[in-house]
Amino acid sequence: MKKYHLSSIVIVLLWGIFSQNLSAQNTIKEAVVRVEGEVLKPLTLTISDLAKMKHVDAVMKNREGILQQYSGVPIFDLLQQAGVTVGKELKGENLTKYMLVRSSDGYEMIFSLAELDPGFTNRVVILADSKDGKPLADGAGPFRLVVPDENKPARSALEVTHFIIRFAKD
Repeated sequence: MKKYHLSSIVIVLLWGIFSQNLSAQNTIKEAVVRVEGEVLKPLTLTISDLAKMKHVDAVMKNREGILQQYSGVPIFDLLQQAGVTVGKELKGENLTKYMLVRSSDGYEMIFSLAELDPGFTNRVVILADSKDGKPLADGAGPFRLVVPDENKPARSALEVTHFIIRFAKD
């Protein structure tokens, strides 16, 4: 039977703990939002991808009626980038397409594509990544859908993970 020094055993134990922590850190993934479904080019966007895109500001009332300032990328721009039928192509049967928005907690809501297209509306719906010049807080972000000019903020979803484009069916 071999004798081991206590210091050797401690080193081996510490190395095991260190390597587990290191591999756990390497498996942490950056948050993403996906645009998929009836698209030509599915997108998977990270926080850093979104930061490189053109941002606009949007003001929205919270549940208490207080105005809040958000900054983010227009949803229309994301739809164009994914090759969604918008603009001049949004006519006829394409007007039956919609976008399902899904949050990390399973909350979902829909928008017709016409509600997001500047050819049909003056409202600009954004995927926000900051509020009042700061990154969105845990529990609200990293991505929040901001829908200005609605009486209730029910479609201004927190922790958005997916935009899924579909055709409406009977």
